[in-house]
Amino acid sequence: MADSLPVMDMTDNPTGCCPRFDPAPWNDREFSLEGLTFAPVETRSFFYVPLNMSGVMARAMKTIAAAGQQSRDRYLMLSREESPWRARHYILVNGPVAGFEAAELPGTWYARVFEGSYGKMGAWFKEMNSVLEERGTPSREFLSFYTTCPKCAKAYGKNYVVLFARVR
Repeated sequence: MADSLPVMDMTDNPTGCCPRFDPAPWNDREFSLEGLTFAPVETRSFFYVPLNMSGVMARAMKTIAAAGQQSRDRYLMLSREESPWRARHYILVNGPVAGFEAAELPGTWYARVFEGSYGKMGAWFKEMNSVLEERGTPSREFLSFYTTCPKCAKAYGKNYVVLFARVR
């Protein structure tokens, strides 16, 4: 049976930007995203390197906050690289936000936590695929949860990334 997303201590936020991330309740778990609402945004990339992410996210978060729809106990933004030139990001919200077409990500998702530089993503996906094969739940649909921005990762001394794979 899939778990609900872990509640996070949003007040454990010494940077004033991204909350500190505890990997334990996320690692090697299955989560249901049924019934959750996401505000999707797109960013431009150059060979998978984001070009306009800071501005897009700042505007999106400001709009979500003004609508009073930011999640108070969970921080989750799932990203999908759609091509070397663009990515789609799904920001968890409490309800509809004007200017955003609400999105859902139904199904059960297996999550695994990785720590290190973004340059290790290829190895992490390879490991994730191996784990999924061993579990008998291969997947072709993946999302990434970058738990902190680069500035906060530096401040906290850890850079966690959670890979999600749709397994049902």
